[in-house]
Amino acid sequence: MEKYRIDLPILVEGRYDKNTLSQIFEATVIVLDGFGIFNSREKQALVRKIAHDGIIILTDSDAGGRQIRSFLSGILPKEKIHNVYIPQVKGKEKRKTSPSKQGLLGVEGMDRETLIRVLSPFIVEDSSGLSEKKPKRKITKTDFFLDGLSGSDNASERRAALAVYFDLPQDMTANALCEALNIITDYDGYKSAVRTLFE
Repeated sequence: MEKYRIDLPILVEGRYDKNTLSQIFEATVIVLDGFGIFNSREKQALVRKIAHDGIIILTDSDAGGRQIRSFLSGILPKEKIHNVYIPQVKGKEKRKTSPSKQGLLGVEGMDRETLIRVLSPFIVEDSSGLSEKKPKRKITKTDFFLDGLSGSDNASERRAALAVYFDLPQDMTANALCEALNIITDYDGYKSAVRTLFE
């Protein structure tokens, strides 16, 4: 089966996540060993070293994944980070006897199509043309404010609905949601979603 090339390194939580990605992508995938990254100076130094041209963070869409993402944001230059999110899907990985604490599938449990879709902006030019989707006009926090996604009483509910529409975690901060939307869609796609959901 065809593999897709991604030139930026990808950070994942565990080796099973890496195994899943390695079946689909030709890419450098670095395993963080979950919370192990917090105390591993060697791993932190490696991550800083390989982030010079940019780095993709792909953690699980649960509380643990958010903690790891937040930690990495503190040790890496903000402009080098590309946060990519998997949808929040209820379920259990085949190798596990019980679901995770929040009952959500992790990166290793995502299907091939989902992983190709969320990582498509970073796929190097290939015959399917997946990498052509580049945002033109950036979505901004001002857009969020004007569309009632920040600064209003029901802003968090509206953001959650927008996140679900784009298969993103519902509990993302406004900044994280804005950043994620700029990776997976463009301003026109965003406005179309806002009209569909709220008008």
